Order: sequence, then structure tokens, then C-alpha cells
Amino acid sequence: MSEAASLQAVQARIGDSEFDRDTAVTRREPGVYDIDLSAGWAIISAVNGGYLLAILGRALADALPHPDPFSISAHYLTASQPGPAVVRTDVVRTGRSLSTGQASLFQYDDEGREVERIRVLASYGDLAALPDDVRTSAEPPAIPPLDQCFGPEDGPAPVSGSSALTERLMLKLDPSTLGWALGSPSGKGEMRSWFGLADGRDHDPFSLLLAVDALPPTAFELGLSGWVPTVELTVHVRCRPAPGPLRVSITTRNLAGGFLEEDAEVWDSADRLVAQSRQLARVRLG
Repeated sequence: MSEAASLQAVQARIGDSEFDRDTAVTRREPGVYDIDLSAGWAIISAVNGGYLLAILGRALADALPHPDPFSISAHYLTASQPGPAVVRTDVVRTGRSLSTGQASLFQYDDEGREVERIRVLASYGDLAALPDDVRTSAEPPAIPPLDQCFGPEDGPAPVSGSSALTERLMLKLDPSTLGWALGSPSGKGEMRSWFGLADGRDHDPFSLLLAVDALPPTAFELGLSGWVPTVELTVHVRCRPAPGPLRVSITTRNLAGGFLEEDAEVWDSADRLVAQSRQLARVRLG
């Protein structure tokens, strides 16, 4: 724990970082928020799904009486582009320990018509109020130390046009999941990496929403290439992460009909499972 945490010096603070500025929504009126989607979080020309989820997550945190996403499920309807967007939220239910809300992000097409990009349903609570009791059989992923792992700066971008996103991240991938980068994919559908924000900002529940969707897709280790767009993504946030880099492990067991699932676990520097996710993604075959 202490070794991993000490390898990343904290520079930016939570609330005052590029990630915070680029995910900040401006309330126009109750339930309606404006934002300019940053090109810095794009892959090719589409905005990263985890970044979008963090934006809607922050809008819902403002609209609901509870601060933290516990479970958030998103359906990606059309690809989001850098530029102006509107988020609309609805409060579905409020309770003592949990509240539920939904949100959608909209942009305008070339003809001025409003297009829904992503729709979310989420349950919020207060992570700080949860008991400390943990009973689990889950174990942190076995990833070599940071200095024995490799990042995007050590080779070509895995997807042409992906450098904007990776420049904002600290990614150090497990060499055993990098066969695709050497032309020899393992076929196992696994990806493991150390994860952080490039400016050293520590993590909170909203950056966890980014972490589950920021690694190269497991499809690369299955011998496939190209963009792997998310169809649906559900994230469970389990607790507030400790300072320091995260470890992210993603696995795929079944690719069928041009779709695959990705199951992600996110572990913090205190060896706690802080987030889990599952997504359905489309892959290009052939």
C-alpha cells in the first residue's frame, strides 16, 4: 500500500483539477444543467463513456439529497461529440438512506434537432454513513509494481486518435495483458492496470465512474482491434477510495454475435474493493 501510494505525488486536489473542471455542470434551472464536453476526454471523435458517466453523476448529486452514487446504470444511445450539451434530471424517489434519480444528456445535430446521447438511472446514498464491516472472498488483482508496468507513452496509441484521453490519465498496464501491443494477443480477454489522473488528483466516487471505462478494451487481447463502443454500463460504488493510485482489473468471458461483456473491479491503495462494473460493448469482427 505505502509503496504504491508513494509512487504518485499528489499535485491537483479534489475539486480543483482538470477532471473536476471538465465534469462540472452549471445549473440553468432546477433539473437542467449545461456543460461543454471537453475534447480532452475523447477517443477518436467520440467522448469517453466513463467521462460522460461522471458528468451525469455530478448532475444527479446536485439534484438528489444524497451525495454519492451507489449504483448507476447508463445506456449509450448515440456517440457524444465534444461541445455544448444539456443534462436533464428527474427525481424518482427520495428516502432516508437512498434516493433514486434519472438523467439524460442531449446535444444538437447539424440540423439543430435535439439528440439524446445517454440515459442514466441511479441510486444515491452517503458512503461515509456505511458501516465498516467487510466480508468478502474477493482479492486484489496481482499486478506488478508500477515501475515494472507500461503506459501509453511506452508505445503507439492502441487506437488512432486516443492520445487525448490517455494524456489525462496515469495508466500503467500489467505486461501479461499487453500481448496485443506486441502482435501476440493472449486470447484471454483480460486487462489489468494501475490507474490515476495525470495531474495527481486523488480519487472520489466520480473518478471511479471514469476508471471502469478508461483502460484499453479486453477485445485487444482477444485479437480484435478498433473502437469498442459501450452499449450499456452499470457501476456499483462500494466505498470512498483511499489516497493513491487504483488497480483496475477487467475480464471478458464471452464474445458472441459481435458483443462482449466486460466485468471490472477497482481496488484502492488500502486493498479495498471500491467499485465494480459490468458493461455490454459492441466489437468489430473480421
